[in-house]
Amino acid sequence: MTKLTCAYCGKPFMAGNVTQGEELRCPHCGSKHMLPLRQTQSGQSPLATGAETREAADSPMATAANRLIDNIEKVIVGKHEEIRLTVMAYLAEGHVLLEDVPGVAKTMLARALSRSVGCDFKRIQCTPDLLPNDITGSSIFNPKTTEFEFRPGPLFAQIVLADEINRATPRAQAALLEAMAEKKVTADGNNYELTPPFFLIATQNPIDHEGTFPLPEAQLDRFLVRLSLGYPQFENEVSMLQRLMVQHPIDTLETITSAEEILACQAAVRQVYVDEKIARYIVQLITATREHYDLLLGGSPRASMALLRCAQSFAAISGFDFVVPDDVKHIARFVLGHRLILRPESRLRKKTVPVVLEEILNTVPVPQMPAEGFAK
Repeated sequence: MTKLTCAYCGKPFMAGNVTQGEELRCPHCGSKHMLPLRQTQSGQSPLATGAETREAADSPMATAANRLIDNIEKVIVGKHEEIRLTVMAYLAEGHVLLEDVPGVAKTMLARALSRSVGCDFKRIQCTPDLLPNDITGSSIFNPKTTEFEFRPGPLFAQIVLADEINRATPRAQAALLEAMAEKKVTADGNNYELTPPFFLIATQNPIDHEGTFPLPEAQLDRFLVRLSLGYPQFENEVSMLQRLMVQHPIDTLETITSAEEILACQAAVRQVYVDEKIARYIVQLITATREHYDLLLGGSPRASMALLRCAQSFAAISGFDFVVPDDVKHIARFVLGHRLILRPESRLRKKTVPVVLEEILNTVPVPQMPAEGFAK
């Protein structure tokens, strides 16, 4: 008898006379599994996803990314996973929405990232009287030349912080859409390309809704990931206070990489190999969100592309040159959580998007990793 653990429900079960390539069924949830070609040990999941068989490579991209993460951690204490996911989104050429209560270092994270990279940084303080021209820029009449000259707004920076984005009106929020999707700005009939690498970090407070304008689904879909920093642990908060006694760490933070190196890392992310089985697995996950009973709106093709690109970036940061299913499962809730809408009746039954996502991840069959791995 061999003790196995179901990859879907997580419950152990016993299987007798297990042979390689044999299809197994969990007695608890009924899920089907195909035993991997390698020997299965006691207590190991019968469905191999391959994360434990990969060997990390000493790549320049992973070295640069981890150096960036370590530098930001000099300012942001005890939030390694959140910083890592932010860098993942940055190298995947996407944008980040930080949604959390005030005072948990959302703005400080953006500032620490900009100082570490050495890119041009601008902050937009969103208020109800903010106009689109205040973000994109406007044409000013020059009496010397008797012509109108375009004066770029704060959006023309390489790293932009839109602080309290939900306090801006929908008209002002919409000024960010073109820049986020196409990395250019249209003003007075002219197109202006933004200097790469362009990265937008938006923050919002989910607690106080007075005087706010919730982001529409079309704009939420433009953000690659949504993160929440949360309160620090006790010891981490003590360490933070000790660092702040004399000087704020952000004032002494050094630049450790350049925009050119970030662009090279972004190009390297696109070279991370994604097997067709992984691509099919991503599409199956997105299709499951569209067909799930509790979801009024599932993931769009943009969600599929976002999940693919983030999986590539996550694998590259970890030092791997190919993606395995565990990469997709690890980042799915950060990439898909803000793109899904629950049915009203599901909310009444106390269902939440994270719970639904967990159900989908536990029911969609995970592709079996070949003996030689998914590498080219």
